[in-house]
Amino acid sequence: MQLAKLQDTSDYLIAPDPGASRLTRAVAGTDHEGNPVNANVVEERPLTIFLNSQEIVTAMTIGDYPDYLALGFLRNQGMLSASDDIKGVDYDEELETVVVRTARQTDFEEKMRKKTRTSGCAVGTVFGDMMAGLEGVSLPATPVKTSWLYALSARINRTPSLYLEAGAIHGTVLCHEDKPLVYMEDVGRHNAVDKIAGWMLSEDILAVDKILYTTGRLTSEMVIKTAMMGIPVLASRSGFTAWGVEIAQQVGLTLIGRMKGQRFVCLAGEDRLIRDADPAAIPKEPRRAARKGAK
Repeated sequence: MQLAKLQDTSDYLIAPDPGASRLTRAVAGTDHEGNPVNANVVEERPLTIFLNSQEIVTAMTIGDYPDYLALGFLRNQGMLSASDDIKGVDYDEELETVVVRTARQTDFEEKMRKKTRTSGCAVGTVFGDMMAGLEGVSLPATPVKTSWLYALSARINRTPSLYLEAGAIHGTVLCHEDKPLVYMEDVGRHNAVDKIAGWMLSEDILAVDKILYTTGRLTSEMVIKTAMMGIPVLASRSGFTAWGVEIAQQVGLTLIGRMKGQRFVCLAGEDRLIRDADPAAIPKEPRRAARKGAK
């Protein structure tokens, strides 16, 4: 079986940068037979997010796009609204802090005392606030063609990434029809989707015709964040949690998992699917390109 051929990323608006020296570190070790090996491992750095003068959270992150991560986190927690006048986003690399400044005064002291962490990697999120944010959410009935899903899966899985370079990381991709637009990675899948949310907020991007693809499992957190962003379709190579499926059904989100080669499973929002592709005509998924992290 042939290895998957990596593809050019020049048509992405933002693509992974697996060669960036700041994101990985070379570490010497030994393999199962005691032979010396060199491995590229993903860096983790703390990033403290402030909203005006209030410290909100410290997240462990790979350190790229801190401004988008901060904006997206605050937006997905309901601390920023689409109508907020954002006066500035200031990142201090030495202090490892991001300060988001708004025209209105904010005070989330009481909210921050009621944190319940989700099952997400690293810091997690404030689950109660996310659930409250679903009130009144109405997702558009935008159709999605299965030919787009097959094309996206094939393209994204052949995109050079930190996952292929070093592993131990999650990816989230914002897509339009059969075209991936923005591909973010991080040690926590919630961080990756928050970066997408922050980019959309910063660039004033419409969500009604978008698809969100994630490499991670389809949990309640991922479903809630996708719905709060206004994106009607969430897809993944991975599987589902029961609560994730239940929430997707409640909010009318199309939830597609176990996307590998010719196959996928849709457990919510089946009515959006236009089955315009013959699965038998889709090539079987080749083996992934060899990871560079261990030699």
